[in-house]
Amino acid sequence: MTQHQEYLYGVGKRKSAIARARLVPGTGQVIINGKAPEQYFGSDRFASVLTQPFQATSTSASFNCVVTVRGGGTTGQAEAVRHAISRALLAGDEELRKPLRSQGLLTRDARVKERKKYGLKRARKAPQYTKR
Repeated sequence: MTQHQEYLYGVGKRKSAIARARLVPGTGQVIINGKAPEQYFGSDRFASVLTQPFQATSTSASFNCVVTVRGGGTTGQAEAVRHAISRALLAGDEELRKPLRSQGLLTRDARVKERKKYGLKRARKAPQYTKR
């Protein structure tokens, strides 16, 4: 970490969720929108998803993480947070690129909902065909 910067910053996205993560030297505490991850997501189902970047780089007890996340659903938000944390870690130490890349944590998942087309009921579902 550079001396003129007091924290590491990263932005992560997934579907329509956008997460902004700030990492400060600390004990490994994660706060999402002012709450603990278990409290914010309602269960500890996403705790393993959030900690993947720290486990991949063996930095779980080195940083406290404060995250702001908006948009999307719970899975999209959890994966956006994971992406943001990965990018913030990379901003602090370029040597972490290899372990993060090998786990696929730096790749932005570009899959988003396809738009509805006119004449169709949804993006691809057509009205039922009748001969008469």
